[in-house]
Amino acid sequence: MRRIDVKRGVRLAALACTLLTGACTDMYLDRRDTVSFGAGDAVAANKVAHMVDPWPARSVNRDIAFDGERMQAAAERYRTNKVTPLSAAGTSSVKYDSVAPTPAAK
Repeated sequence: MRRIDVKRGVRLAALACTLLTGACTDMYLDRRDTVSFGAGDAVAANKVAHMVDPWPARSVNRDIAFDGERMQAAAERYRTNKVTPLSAAGTSSVKYDSVAPTPAAK
């Protein structure tokens, strides 16, 4: 009687695992009446195929405004490890004094 219960339990466990993991598949979505998964996008594919230049017109502008002296000064500060710390950007208009850390007692 004990052996029959063990076999039955194993069969029930196998059936439960099959049913639970069977729900994790998207096999239903894979069954289609089309040649491929991308079929049906002919209009979108034709639009892209006939597109002359997908980039915006201003992307051709290579004359980017910059300040060479300012960039050189920043590179020099970085090279000499004299980078200025960023100022804290907050939403408050009140200036709070920073609290100096006290040395830890030994």
